[in-house]
Amino acid sequence: MARSGTRKDGAAKMHRGFSWLAALGVILVLAGIVGLVYTGVATLTSMLLFGWLLLIGGIVGLLHAVQARGTSYFWLGVIVAALNIAAGVVVIRLPHAAAAALTMFAALLFLSAGIFRLVGSLVVRGAQFGWTLLLGAFDLLLGILVLASWPSSSQYVIGAFFSLALLFDGLGLIAAGYAGRRVVGLVSEERQA
Repeated sequence: MARSGTRKDGAAKMHRGFSWLAALGVILVLAGIVGLVYTGVATLTSMLLFGWLLLIGGIVGLLHAVQARGTSYFWLGVIVAALNIAAGVVVIRLPHAAAAALTMFAALLFLSAGIFRLVGSLVVRGAQFGWTLLLGAFDLLLGILVLASWPSSSQYVIGAFFSLALLFDGLGLIAAGYAGRRVVGLVSEERQA
């Protein structure tokens, strides 16, 4: 009897855990939608967040390097930490310039990925030929569109990508939470029968 109560408690905990996961997903979906509506604010917010993460990561890395000053990687740790701190300060002080640089980098990545996918799909002609060709054309087109309107595109591109990531991550968490709750419910019903 005590074991049955423990199973029910465990199932209830898992059910609540999956509910919290779905709730987090809803929050991320809402944040993604708000970010897509206000892409300029999302770009600035993501740049400032990125800058602070670099700065804090650099400080933590420097503290770790100081603690490991007797090891062979002390100077490497100090250099990497200093670069992170410097990059964090630059991104925090000049978020619009950082967004412009990252947008240019993203456009060049899309262009190069598109070219490689197009050429690779034409050379290999594998089982996924059509999809690879389509993805390569899409990457190439996206890179051209972002690059054609650069630097003005830097005001919304990073924010749009960040918001889309939040939106799709949130949808994934909602699906996982719902599916997890459903599985826990099915397993609990099966054990009771």
